[in-house]
Amino acid sequence: MDLIIRNANLPDGRFGIDIGIKDGKIVALEAALTAKGQEEINVSGYLVSPPFVDAHFHMDATLSLGQPRLNQSGTLLEGITLWGELKPHLTVDAIKERALKFCDLAVARGLLAIRSHVDVCDPRLLAVDALLEVKKEVAPYLDLQLVAFPQDGFFSSPQAAELLETALDRGVDVVGGIPHFERTMDEGRKSVEVLCRIAAERGLRIDMHCDESDDPLSRHIETLTAETVRHGLQGRVTGSHLTSMHSMNNYYVSKLLPLMAEAEMNVVSNPLINITLQGRHDTYPKRRGMTRVPEMMGIGLKVAFGHDCVMDPWYSLGSADMLEVASMGLHVAQLTGVDEMKACFGAVTEVPADILGLEGYGIEKGCNADLIILQAADPVEALRLKANRLFVIRRGSIISRSASVQSELNLPGRPKIQNYLLH
Repeated sequence: MDLIIRNANLPDGRFGIDIGIKDGKIVALEAALTAKGQEEINVSGYLVSPPFVDAHFHMDATLSLGQPRLNQSGTLLEGITLWGELKPHLTVDAIKERALKFCDLAVARGLLAIRSHVDVCDPRLLAVDALLEVKKEVAPYLDLQLVAFPQDGFFSSPQAAELLETALDRGVDVVGGIPHFERTMDEGRKSVEVLCRIAAERGLRIDMHCDESDDPLSRHIETLTAETVRHGLQGRVTGSHLTSMHSMNNYYVSKLLPLMAEAEMNVVSNPLINITLQGRHDTYPKRRGMTRVPEMMGIGLKVAFGHDCVMDPWYSLGSADMLEVASMGLHVAQLTGVDEMKACFGAVTEVPADILGLEGYGIEKGCNADLIILQAADPVEALRLKANRLFVIRRGSIISRSASVQSELNLPGRPKIQNYLLH
């Protein structure tokens, strides 16, 4: 064996498991493995998980905070305005530099797969070219999947239709859209129809920013489900954000959810961003803006949590920590049942991996040896502690390691406590 991880707890509840790795693959998975490894790590009952996966991000904008100025209001519309001001000054090198810096941060956080939307409304397609180069450079340690995203609208932005096709020709992986940003609801509907046809003809997946508003009458997810079924794209289409569902009439949602189930719709909610950008026109009570995650999980839809933004015109915070994302989703959606909390951990690991179509993901024999060792005993504790990533492993090689987080308490009248950690 090249590497053996001993005495691991796994997300599915198995404990005391040894994981044998050879040639970048998991080749053994059992208690008290008798084989020897060239390198061995005794994790002493800590959690070993497949790596985190972010199913919704904007890497072309990440780490651009303050360029050309800060978003003073913190609103979605000012963020869009700022991005429009920055676009003329973008360069391939600047985009690459920020993206690669973020990928370094992601790896240290155990985030080894990202689906990033890339703006295709700039006639120069600088962001497309930059992120295609980044994708190649980071491939040895991070899976980067790109979505052709007509950020200013497929019909609203001049040349967007042509530019999107060009981006796909250059190697962008997924067809994107933003129907609620078109001039009218009818143009939004037509954009969904055209984009689904393009994806079907090219054999590609779809991931649309859909109904990212507080408007309870926004209906683009309905169109997306219908077009998914019409083109036979079931299981290959993702509706991202879907924040209008938070405000929709319950009777209408009772009709919509079965349609989404029929289409095998994938869903990505972005808790950190959805709850800060939505509900801005409300006084009190103020809507949280996040989509109906428990209801969609309850009917068997694949629901993932995405980070969406880190230090960009729309969000000044963030650190590539998918446990923070999942924790926020857990709290906002009130997913505090035991199985629900475990599902939130799954929403940043195996579920988004499935949505992205990652091959060889998981902890079973034959899977890629892509693993993270967390300083927690189980998924719920990992969420509670925002657990430290002790080791990050890619294809059997350790690519990041951190010292365990420990404290020593020396309080008057109390015995000294070393290695103090609440678990």
